[in-house]
Amino acid sequence: MDQAHLFAIGVLLAWLAGIRVYLTVFGVGIAGFFGWLPLPEALQATQSPWVLGVSGALAAAEFFADKIPGVDSVWDLLHTLLRIPAGAFLAAAAMSPDGQLGAGMLATGAGVALTSHLVKAGSRALLNTSPEPVSNWTASVTEDVAVVGGLALAFSHPWIALALVVAISVAFALGVWWLWRKLFRRAPRPGAG
Repeated sequence: MDQAHLFAIGVLLAWLAGIRVYLTVFGVGIAGFFGWLPLPEALQATQSPWVLGVSGALAAAEFFADKIPGVDSVWDLLHTLLRIPAGAFLAAAAMSPDGQLGAGMLATGAGVALTSHLVKAGSRALLNTSPEPVSNWTASVTEDVAVVGGLALAFSHPWIALALVVAISVAFALGVWWLWRKLFRRAPRPGAG
């Protein structure tokens, strides 16, 4: 793969880590373990049986924790400290042929992971204001499917995946902004106008 493809994959891994960090690490490790994708030196640790076991168990825990309104917001808050550095590492490691992590790619990965994490956490916080659990479950399952599908697409067609990620991020950000304005619109003051 050329550097442009590795850059696209690195950005995609950072974006996915901002949503489901354990599932992303598990997916990268599985792809390397079974030889579906030759991993750069810095990412080869993800195919270790220990990393696969721990990330798989944590991905399962996150799967269930993320389906419970309120618990998902607490989980997101606690994982803010993990998703951003993990996204930075995954992005830089994807671009590193010799295992040396570049500062520019670390910063890019951190910014991308932070963006996707904020969009996810913000939209979930808004969904938790709704009294019914169906929207929360739907959002959570959509995120699970998006990460699994995003990993598959990132490995096979990184440019298409990157275009989709940018489009989805912009659409979610606009949707959250619109919903935020709708929910928290200031009521007109009496006597004004």
